[in-house]
Amino acid sequence: MSKPNLPSSLALAEKARARLLRMHYESKVGHIGGNLSAIDAILHLHSRVMDEEDVFVLSKGHSAGALYVALWAMDLISDEQLTHFHKDDTTLAGHPIAGWHKNIRFATGSLGHGLGLAAGVALGKRLRHEAGRAFCLLSDGECQEGSTWEAMLFARHHALTNLVVLIDANGLQGFGSTSEIASLEPLADKVRGFGLDVEEIDGHAPNLLDAALDRPGDGPKVVILRTVKGRGVSFMEGRMEWHYLPLSETQYEQAIGERIEP
Repeated sequence: MSKPNLPSSLALAEKARARLLRMHYESKVGHIGGNLSAIDAILHLHSRVMDEEDVFVLSKGHSAGALYVALWAMDLISDEQLTHFHKDDTTLAGHPIAGWHKNIRFATGSLGHGLGLAAGVALGKRLRHEAGRAFCLLSDGECQEGSTWEAMLFARHHALTNLVVLIDANGLQGFGSTSEIASLEPLADKVRGFGLDVEEIDGHAPNLLDAALDRPGDGPKVVILRTVKGRGVSFMEGRMEWHYLPLSETQYEQAIGERIEP
C-alpha cells in the first residue's frame, strides 16, 4: 500500500496508542486490553511491511479498534470517522464489517474463522498468479478453536508460502488465563506438529518481527507474538478485566499520560 510520510516507529506507535485510548474512552467501550497487546504488530504491518497487493485479516475481531487506528495512522481513515467508533449505524463497528473499506475484506469476530479466510486468500492469489501475501492475526485464546487447526493443516498441505500467521499470545482471554481455560502451551510445539515454520518473539519489538518475516521457508510462516494485555498502561497490564472494561475519566487521564520506554 502507498505509505504516507511517517514519523519514526516509536513516535508513530505512541501517537496511535494515544488515539486508540481516546477513541475507546470517548465511545465508552471496552476490549482495550487486547487492542493494546495487538496494536504494535498491526501498526507495524500496515506502516512498514505490507504492500498494496497484500491482504490483512484480523481474525481476533474484537481488536478492531487497533486496526482502525492503524488505518488512521496511514491516512486511510479520517479522524472524524474514528469519532463514530461503536456508534449506531457506524461502519467502524466493534468487530470489522466486510467490504466498507478496501483494506477490510472480511467480517470477523466470531473467533476461529480468520485463518481459514486468509488461507483461502493466499491460495486464490497463487491460483491467479497474483502478487502479495495474506497476513492473519489470531489471538491465543482463539487457538482453542478447532477450525484454526483445520486451517493450519490446509495451509501446510498447500504449502502456502504467501501466508503469514501472527498469534497475539497475551496469555489472557475472556474468562481468565489461557493456561487455566484450555492450555495449549507449549504453543510453538503444537504449531510445529503441523509441519509449519514457527518463531516466538517479543510482540512489541518491530525489529524482531521484521527478522522473523525475512527468514526463508518452504511453507506458511507462523510468528507467535509474546505480548502484554493492556501494554503501556500500568493499571491494565496483565489484567483480565481489561478484556471488557471501559475507561473512566480519571483512568483515561492517567493512561494518556503514561509513556513506554523504547
